[in-house]
Amino acid sequence: MVRIAWLVVALGLAGAVAAQPTPSVQSAPTAVPAKAATPPAKAAAAKGPARATRPAWAELTAEQQQVLSPLKPDWDSLDSARKRKWIGIAKRYSKLAPPEQERVQKRMQDWARLTPEQRRVARESYKSIAKAPPDKRANLRAQWAQYQALSPKERQSLAPPAKPAPKKKKP
Repeated sequence: MVRIAWLVVALGLAGAVAAQPTPSVQSAPTAVPAKAATPPAKAAAAKGPARATRPAWAELTAEQQQVLSPLKPDWDSLDSARKRKWIGIAKRYSKLAPPEQERVQKRMQDWARLTPEQRRVARESYKSIAKAPPDKRANLRAQWAQYQALSPKERQSLAPPAKPAPKKKKP
């Protein structure tokens, strides 16, 4: 249950990374170095054609497919370790209270909308938060709650200005 809670926190942070800029109230750096080591699974995938990992979507139970439905488009590209993690969440899903189930579904949908790069950043942020001392994690939670309490207009004021679209050169 604690892992689901941390996953929800990480996905919440990932959703914030994808949907909104990092607020200025956040003092702890969550940025990831620009050049992170490529995980072995990605390195192997880059060298040759992707092999389907098991279980395939069709091998999941109807209940697992229903719970994991936001991930269906990407399921075949997930490595087996990630599939096992998602299946573990699906197994615990029925034991969650309805509000928790809704939250897990929303976070899963948010996760499915992230780009691979945003997912990588979210995973690395989660790992760094999980390794942080309890007092630092508590501080991050408080800062996140403070940011969440802001009105949409206040959040927008914290956003960096939008970059203008690059001008097309005439031939």
